[in-house]
Amino acid sequence: MKALVRWGATLGLIGSTLLGSVFVGNVPVLALSEQQIKEKLDSVPVYLITNDKGLPLSRPLPENQDGKKLGGSVTGVYLSRQEAQAFINQLRTTNANDPKMAEIVKSLQVTAVPLGIIYQQLQQTKNQPNRLVFAFKPVDQDVKGALELLNQSGQKVDQFRSVPIFAVRFAPDQGYVPIKLTNDKEQVVPLFVSKQDAQGLLNQVKPKYPKADIQVIDIDGVIKTLQDKNEDWLKQVVLVPSQESREYIRTLPKNSGNSGNNNSQPAKPKR
Repeated sequence: MKALVRWGATLGLIGSTLLGSVFVGNVPVLALSEQQIKEKLDSVPVYLITNDKGLPLSRPLPENQDGKKLGGSVTGVYLSRQEAQAFINQLRTTNANDPKMAEIVKSLQVTAVPLGIIYQQLQQTKNQPNRLVFAFKPVDQDVKGALELLNQSGQKVDQFRSVPIFAVRFAPDQGYVPIKLTNDKEQVVPLFVSKQDAQGLLNQVKPKYPKADIQVIDIDGVIKTLQDKNEDWLKQVVLVPSQESREYIRTLPKNSGNSGNNNSQPAKPKR
């Protein structure tokens, strides 16, 4: 959990940037190492449903179209701790009259892990036939918000099959809105897991930059960009978890390096 705790002092920031423009063009050599990418993803807690031994609740993968049974199993990865707990509660209610299942379900709990751990596991097992597959379950409200934004921009999208990430631009044809921490001269380039947080930044930026907007990308695109693009500014990218997860992180034991509060403000656009 140290990977989550060390972000506790800076997760009050409100700010964002955008990876949309970096998806265009030829793909150069690897910009960030796997460890660097993992560390960026570590800032976001995700939630697994586990038993009393810490093993994820999973089910075998279904048969493919040819009727062949696929190897491996699948487990849910929730972006909301509350939604993960609600699923456990539903299982307990459904199985209340089955003593054997009720005993199994009784031991289930919500376990938080850094997103970087999931990424690392995927990288290490991607070629294994009996691997554990992670089915991400983003917050319904954020999926709905992502679809609304995409449709407003003229894209006809009925489903969003990944985890939406929200970012703010000064304008569709301009740069990104970085964050300058008041207690630090360094600028960071955050990407929001929550549409509500991105909207908060947009509200700050709009009076001075009327064309500012929110653009939707997805976590797969973020990871691929970090893997493929060779641009220095990507080293400044941080992922900002939702308000719910930030509140959870604040409940974790603090280490000596996390005292104090950092405020933040949008930085001026680079010309």
